Amino acid sequence: MSGNRDYELNRRAFVKGGLAAVAAASAGMQLVLTGARAAGKVVIQYDWLMSNGQIGDIAAVANGYFKDAGLEVEFSPGGPNASTVPPVISGAAQLGQFSETPQLYAARASGVPIRIIACGFRTGPYALTSKPGKPIRNVADLKGKKIGIQPTARFVIDEILAKNGIDPSEVTIVNVGFDKAPLVRGDVDAIGGWITNTQALSVVGEDRIDLLVRDLGLASYADVYFATDAAIEKDPDTLAKFVGAVGKGWGWVHANPQEAVKKMVAAYPEMDLGWEEKTVNLVLKLSFDGATAKDGWGTFDPASIEEQLTLLDKVGQYPNGRPAAKDVYTTKILELSAADRPKLDAPAA
Repeated sequence: MSGNRDYELNRRAFVKGGLAAVAAASAGMQLVLTGARAAGKVVIQYDWLMSNGQIGDIAAVANGYFKDAGLEVEFSPGGPNASTVPPVISGAAQLGQFSETPQLYAARASGVPIRIIACGFRTGPYALTSKPGKPIRNVADLKGKKIGIQPTARFVIDEILAKNGIDPSEVTIVNVGFDKAPLVRGDVDAIGGWITNTQALSVVGEDRIDLLVRDLGLASYADVYFATDAAIEKDPDTLAKFVGAVGKGWGWVHANPQEAVKKMVAAYPEMDLGWEEKTVNLVLKLSFDGATAKDGWGTFDPASIEEQLTLLDKVGQYPNGRPAAKDVYTTKILELSAADRPKLDAPAA
């Protein structure tokens, strides 16, 4: 399986994010801060297999940034049957990474005591892809179109329509998988998927039009690092050292993208070097922007989190009540790691 395909599959976790079931597996678990710390390691639990969304993390290992920070770090990749929350709650991992913010909101709404500490991607990479014959270049172009959406990602299109005041009857939603064939055949006018999966998207053609959900009015963050309330309170310095080292890794990738890809593929040879070389600049544009130039890699806007929660609540994602914004994030770790997180804008085209 190529790295790009793995990254696409990784986002299955994202589409679970609108459901409280994401957190159900951890309900009732006792909060014990042992495991990873007792073994002398900092373990991070990821949603899925390592991919280009973790290239900065991988660079932090390859370049010794964790070691420089006095940390011994172990990556614990996920998979189709892996759970991200329980290892963090039990203490087997000190922190975790969700694919998208809605997962954490759903967990918190179910009573799981975890918070965002940093966000690797400034926007979620989910996008609608269309062809020039029936292009979707903006929100207005959605009207009268057939949109192919994975069933578990339906809440995404619901959010977009609600945000922009579009009557759902004006858009035809077609259930699809991650294969782009329905768009190629003309069964749909656009199809949802992850823009970083350049290999899968290549079958649509180089003239395709990719429109991020961000450009359709839907705010989100991706590659979301999180920890328990107790870990944030009792050991913020270790979390800050981790985030600072990862930030340095991403800064090095920003300066050396092609070399970074080679190091990533050397560490994880199941990834495809050619496709990853074509994708890395896009990944960096998702990771860096004007906000990171000002406040450093990993930053997020509390006002955006409030907006996201409000919109998800509007489309019925929290039948038992939405969590308060103040309960789903902390800025403490970003503040403690400020000196180590690089202040960089998106790379030039």
